[in-house]
Amino acid sequence: MTDTTRYQSPLGTRYSSPRMQSLWSAKHRARLWRELWLTLAEEQKRLGLDIPDTALEQMREHLDNVDLDVVRKYEQRFRHDVMAHVHAFGDQAPAARPFIHLGATSCYVTDNSELLVMRDSLHLLLGRLVAVIKALSDFALEQRNTPTLAYTHFQPAQLTTVGKRAAMWLQDFYLDAVAVFEVTEDLMFRGCKGVTGTQASYLDLFHGDHDKVKELDRSVSQRFGFDRSIPLTGQTYTRKIDSRIMDLLSGIAQSAAKFATDMRLLQHEGEILEPFESEQIGSSAMAYKRNPMRAERICAIARHIITLNANAANTAATQWLERTLDDSANRRLTLPEAFLATDAVLILCTNVCAGLVVNPAIIERNVRREMPFMATERWLMIGVEAGGDRQTLHEVVRRHSVDVRLAMAQKDVPNDLLERLSEDEGFANVDANALRAELDPMRYVGRAPHQVSEFIEGPIAELLKTLTPYSAPDEAMVSI
Repeated sequence: MTDTTRYQSPLGTRYSSPRMQSLWSAKHRARLWRELWLTLAEEQKRLGLDIPDTALEQMREHLDNVDLDVVRKYEQRFRHDVMAHVHAFGDQAPAARPFIHLGATSCYVTDNSELLVMRDSLHLLLGRLVAVIKALSDFALEQRNTPTLAYTHFQPAQLTTVGKRAAMWLQDFYLDAVAVFEVTEDLMFRGCKGVTGTQASYLDLFHGDHDKVKELDRSVSQRFGFDRSIPLTGQTYTRKIDSRIMDLLSGIAQSAAKFATDMRLLQHEGEILEPFESEQIGSSAMAYKRNPMRAERICAIARHIITLNANAANTAATQWLERTLDDSANRRLTLPEAFLATDAVLILCTNVCAGLVVNPAIIERNVRREMPFMATERWLMIGVEAGGDRQTLHEVVRRHSVDVRLAMAQKDVPNDLLERLSEDEGFANVDANALRAELDPMRYVGRAPHQVSEFIEGPIAELLKTLTPYSAPDEAMVSI
């Protein structure tokens, strides 16, 4: 039963997935620490240290049965979390007690386990990004030929298509996925570096044999799936790695917030709506409302992620010499929160993207109201071809356009610019049907439909091939 008497993060109770929460859980961290200690002992034995088989067997037997209550009691005594785990592990594996953590510093387990958790979390986020990319790709292809008003400064501009706009959201997430994949592939392990990164303790254990020390570092890293370890560390790995990863999460949040902000604007216009459940309530007072709740939540959580990025940057900038402990408490808060929040944002984005509702009648109405203004440049050319003076016709178009815009704003009347120009003596030699023929919206979307197809069939298809190993996430439902 949930303890309702103590604060709990909404990321755990409402937003983030069980999978991401499990990766950052105390139980998973404790298991990784024990696996790191076991692997270190196994490789030390392989390289010649006299560690009994019984010690290794007992460590293997107790990888998964960490008693966190016992650990908590030890930590209350020692005021040191790593040593609390060392003693709790030693109680369960007494034959291994003399060899647990041999030659290591606390950062052997803390830093290496955090790199493991971040790598696995990035893999999960890649799966989430794939889900968003697929949903947006399907929507963009479906709507690539649907003309819609484009906006600059949130004022009507040249036409685009609904699919092209979606492809622009898609491109942002595509860039995020490429960046996450590259950083994940480049991620290195801290490995076995000792108290200040000099590996002095391991050099002592192996009686000055540099090759064995290097082999220990290499083999432990490889056993955890890393091709290489960080070449140089102090006691900790450089916190620029955390900052680089937080940049990725901030980038995802930026893409999500841009998408969600656009969705909020489009929902205000009534053109595209986010999913809405049959019994969902939009407002406790105004029962008729259909608020953009999901898009607003994406923006809210994304803002939190973006602000967390500054923590990692400041931590990297303020580390003293070989290490200082003022990074610890900050990282305990910042790293899990950022990953859980990014996980939540991408789940929400997938839910919205997979259920977008297009209102074609409203889109067509908005296009129709602005279409005559869009056609004025072509009408000028037709007038000139019919023998008119370009500058004179320009003034005619300008004057009528201003009058029509004012009438539409003050009286809510249809756009009758074409009729006004047809009746103006400046266009007396122009057939009205020739002007009307220029009102086909598809003549004003340029290469937008082709751009959508080319992008999705090219870069997107190639990316999805590369990301095939990252399975689709199992949480399809939106969070509360």
